[in-house]
Amino acid sequence: MASSMISSPAVTTVNRAGAGMVAPFTGLKSMAGFPTRKTNNDITSIASNGGRVQCMQVWPPVGKKKFETLSYLPDLDDAQLAKEVEYLLRKGWIPCLEFELEHGFVYREHNRSPGYYDGRYWTMWKLPMFGCTDASQVLKELQEAKTAYPNGFIRIIGFDNVRQVQCISFIAYKPPGF
Repeated sequence: MASSMISSPAVTTVNRAGAGMVAPFTGLKSMAGFPTRKTNNDITSIASNGGRVQCMQVWPPVGKKKFETLSYLPDLDDAQLAKEVEYLLRKGWIPCLEFELEHGFVYREHNRSPGYYDGRYWTMWKLPMFGCTDASQVLKELQEAKTAYPNGFIRIIGFDNVRQVQCISFIAYKPPGF
């Protein structure tokens, strides 16, 4: 074992293990390189977006229920629904339609225990669309479900058949008045 001796009062060890080792701790650095804290408490000095960005109002808290994914946005039109379904299909997920005739949202009626909610499970519209490769097939089924249940809520979900989980779910149709 080799060691080095130095004539100064400081003792140093030589790193013979190689360049992959971490350098030893040498103490705290000077605070001169860090920026100083701003102590101005004036809120008028906060930066703004300059008025170039238009913000969309989200879900109003009075008189409206929060549904699922995308429910904070305005209702999706047919082109936007097609894009969402195309995304679902690109991911390799299996599309499926479900409907609910009474509530359309999660609620509590039968039990007050934590984590228990009614309205989580909806009725499936036909079988999942295994082998579906075109968004127009899903939108055609959506139109059929809307015709059959004009006062019901209809959602499109996507299942990952490898992981055996539901990966996406969004409301595709709400009855008038919601």
